[in-house]
Amino acid sequence: MNTVLFDLDGTLLPMDMKEFTDTYMMLLENRLRSSGYDEATDIIDAVWAGVAAMTQNDGLRTNEECFWSAFEQKFTKKDEKPDRKYRRKIEKEINRFYKEDFSISRYVTHPTELVNEVIDILKKKGYQIVLATNPIFPEVATLERLSWTGLNPEDFSLITTFENSCFTKPKLEYYQYILKTLYKDPEDCLMVGNDVQEDMCARQLGIDVFLIDEYVLNAKNEDVFDLKKGNWRLFKEYVSALPDLN
Repeated sequence: MNTVLFDLDGTLLPMDMKEFTDTYMMLLENRLRSSGYDEATDIIDAVWAGVAAMTQNDGLRTNEECFWSAFEQKFTKKDEKPDRKYRRKIEKEINRFYKEDFSISRYVTHPTELVNEVIDILKKKGYQIVLATNPIFPEVATLERLSWTGLNPEDFSLITTFENSCFTKPKLEYYQYILKTLYKDPEDCLMVGNDVQEDMCARQLGIDVFLIDEYVLNAKNEDVFDLKKGNWRLFKEYVSALPDLN
């Protein structure tokens, strides 16, 4: 094993996902209303439609293209062409939100210095590190959330975003894309995450896994008895015992 894949939300960035999502959407809706968008609620509904579309992406286009196509359809009447000008206006407003207002969401997350210590150990030992976050966010929002952990984009050889990805978790094609991009075999990799369905599914490809169980998500109540698991302190002990690749 020479490559470690990390989930972001709930893993590198400990958080209660419901609390974070509720806060994030409230901030976005407030931003839209304060910017004069009376149809803010409809825009939020269109955002969710875009997210749903990304989870069904068949790989023929990027998640970004999939998102905005579904978003446009929510505001397009039957037999009419999508209003690209209106969509671009909304897109610019949402990007400004990510740069100006989104950071308030950090106050419902719980960064830990142990994350930085683990990444430092892995880098010093010569392991390749990947930010394998579910690519339903644009790069600007992904890098903003990453900054809350105290880590830098340069710490990672690949960061998955909706611009560079054509699948989402828990589709195995998402992990196959990472393997192909980095020229890795499954046995080269360890996937670290807090979501049993979205992260631990990587083992179906032969990728080793470690479940961070501090903010664990297990929507289908799957048995996790046979998984390597523990909190960040235990995971630090685990990586400390890994061989030096240098």
